[in-house]
Amino acid sequence: MNLFAYILAHPHEVLRLTFEHVSLAGISVGLATLVGLPLGVAIARRPALARTVLGAVNSIHVVPSLALFGFLFAVPWIGARAPRMAILALTLYALLPILRNVCAGILGVDPAVVEAGRGLGLTNGQLLRRVELPLALGVIVAGIRVAVVLAIGIATIAAAIGAGGLGELIFRGLAMVNDSLIFAGALPAALLALFADLSLGWLEGRLRERV
Repeated sequence: MNLFAYILAHPHEVLRLTFEHVSLAGISVGLATLVGLPLGVAIARRPALARTVLGAVNSIHVVPSLALFGFLFAVPWIGARAPRMAILALTLYALLPILRNVCAGILGVDPAVVEAGRGLGLTNGQLLRRVELPLALGVIVAGIRVAVVLAIGIATIAAAIGAGGLGELIFRGLAMVNDSLIFAGALPAALLALFADLSLGWLEGRLRERV
């Protein structure tokens, strides 16, 4: 059986589902970054808080992704729309690598550099913006890189709750025992993950070189 048959016969559907997939993963990682950046800085400043927050976020990864989607059905407003449920679940999964790397990046800044900044009269906010975050940027991007690849992979399961994305083709192919359908969903998802990993890996390397 020609595994490229479905992609060649239905390019518009594959493109539409690919766009949905990218939207689910992109919005989720964006939200996780908005939450993870300030929270990561906060726990880097308060080690006692770090254990509690990281433990709580880490516990989310113990829950199987499909089960988490199911639990969100009971959440008011969120449970009424499948895309909202998928975005919330993906955001929770993407939060851990971003949170960890923001914290690790801030704590990894040379204390001597921070003290030099204090000696120049920089406030804590100025130190964060001008010294700590720029020096930690490579590590932070590494966390975002992991989160993006993770979100792209888990987003395929979102189709099980009707949230769209390339998982639709995979689930449909499994139900019909159709290799072409499974391949039509799995190949673009794999290529998206590979492209994101290589692109962000290149950016991470450039940022580390500049430190």
